[in-house]
Amino acid sequence: MATDSLGLYVHIPYCVRKCNYCDFCSLPKGAGGVPDDYVDRLCREFLEYSGKAQRPLDTVYFGGGTPSLLSPRQMEKIVESIEEAFKISPSAEITFEANPGTLTREKVNAFYKLGFNRVSLGLQSIHENELKKLGRIHNYEDFLSSYKMLREAGFENISVDLMYGIPYQTKESFAETLRAVIALSPQHISAYGLMVEEDTPFYAERDTLPIPTLDEECDMYGIASQMLAESGFEHYEISNYARRGYRSRHNSLYWNLGEYIGVGAAAHSFFDGVRYSNSDNVDEYLSSRGLNNHGDRESSQDLAYEYAMLRLRLKDGFSLSDYEARFGVSFTVGKEQILERLEREGLLTLTEDRIALTERGFYLSNSILVEIL
Repeated sequence: MATDSLGLYVHIPYCVRKCNYCDFCSLPKGAGGVPDDYVDRLCREFLEYSGKAQRPLDTVYFGGGTPSLLSPRQMEKIVESIEEAFKISPSAEITFEANPGTLTREKVNAFYKLGFNRVSLGLQSIHENELKKLGRIHNYEDFLSSYKMLREAGFENISVDLMYGIPYQTKESFAETLRAVIALSPQHISAYGLMVEEDTPFYAERDTLPIPTLDEECDMYGIASQMLAESGFEHYEISNYARRGYRSRHNSLYWNLGEYIGVGAAAHSFFDGVRYSNSDNVDEYLSSRGLNNHGDRESSQDLAYEYAMLRLRLKDGFSLSDYEARFGVSFTVGKEQILERLEREGLLTLTEDRIALTERGFYLSNSILVEIL
């Protein structure tokens, strides 16, 4: 992906019900949907960027929360405002996240006609007991119905989100979920390990939560890597697997230190070399008091750290000569013994001009990055 690409992220902070593990900026709305005043505020924020972004958008991503709570009318208004404020590349990847149980045939057809060409569909598990403990609003049948509607509407690029290490899950039940999803032939699968975050219901019961052991979770990671590789998926990022040609272009923009504009409550931006964010307080955002909290232009040292951290999430790692050309320093100098040991332990590969984590290194990436960054 070209480093001069520009992405747009749109945050929809509303859900039917907040999941028990979720610490994102999201508000439960029941059947109420997304308020029109939030849509109106989004559209005003888009227009504030009119003329500022000279590059066309290569990716547009609606995340949440639950963007699929938007009505066709609301989504049409948002898309029209985006098109008024930005140029969109004819080949842009345009994605919305969807929760099974919030999609209808009318909505799916309308979103497809509006130009969306990729969907990230949240399944997590096919097992009822695991879904209920997570607090998901759907069951497996809801997911299958949503998946079928998306295919019939014309969506050819579907990503399915899964989780491992969740309450009541076993290695066998996780493998069953993987087999069921692989059989549907999606283009992309994300598999994230459960993180028990503060200020969530799971955190309150963390001492009694019936989650797998760390060894079992490690085995689940290995099961996913093996099964998906055997089924033709490339493990291109720590938690992401894609068929050839279907890597997530929007997330790849983040991992390659590309620039993007974030719109909506809690949205972050990296634009014109500056990182900034909107307030995660929705009321503040609606009143404009929580809009565009500008940060400082990042130093070369900060960018070098972020570049290495993000690129090492990728199977491809990064070029050592590119790193030195960008930042004027060698990545390996002073780290020779650490890198040699990690390579000897099978956690990374180091050639004359490239460093990358191995499959085993991916799972231990957090501790590895602490050592070498």
